[in-house]
Amino acid sequence: MSELLINAQGLNTYYGASHILRGIDFQVARGETIGLMGRNGMGKSTLLKSIMGIVPPQSGTVQIKGQTMNGRPTFEVAQLGIAYVPEGRGIFGNLSVKENLVMAARPGKARAGAASGAGHRDWTYERVLETFPRLQERLNHGGQQLSGGEQQMLTIGRALMTNPDVLILDEATEGLAPLIAREIWRICSLIKDSGISAIIVDKNWKHVTQITDRNVILVKGQVVFEGSSQALHDDPSVLEQHLGV
Repeated sequence: MSELLINAQGLNTYYGASHILRGIDFQVARGETIGLMGRNGMGKSTLLKSIMGIVPPQSGTVQIKGQTMNGRPTFEVAQLGIAYVPEGRGIFGNLSVKENLVMAARPGKARAGAASGAGHRDWTYERVLETFPRLQERLNHGGQQLSGGEQQMLTIGRALMTNPDVLILDEATEGLAPLIAREIWRICSLIKDSGISAIIVDKNWKHVTQITDRNVILVKGQVVFEGSSQALHDDPSVLEQHLGV
């Protein structure tokens, strides 16, 4: 099996007295794109926040590249190559597009087992602008002057500037116009082709399953399905039962 970049075992996470994650196991291998699905309130964002150390699990372990990160601050998880694009975007509105991107820049490391070639070159400032032409046109605009879709592109571009091993996208197309959402999906495919692992949370299961290698469905903080996109398409009853589609 490929190297495990994220290996979470037996996670139990609470918000106050509310038991949200119930003994979850979750892994991400190098080069793997995973769809994390479930209705609202089933624990998807909590799982991501538990992995990042934002909401520490009460029990269970989170390993990043073999290092146990329980109790470690979020920035140390990020330094190990995990980039998190949360719901709500979180750009720096008082900085320009260029400043938002450049502040995050971190040189990439050759990925283990990655073939040489354009698909595996570093995510540089120039490459990000090539991928997001809308940002190229707005370099000197303040973050708060951008549309919602442009802010989302900036957040993803900024995450790519860290040259991550894993990119986590939580509801990246939420509330975006269909044309802009299509652009985000195009970029997700480019990210996959570049060799970066990804966890994608999105309500549009059809788009998600077009680019994922594996899908995980959560119901009330537990994994109720784990399998390929083909397996999901072959058994519509799973989608109907757990996602209501």
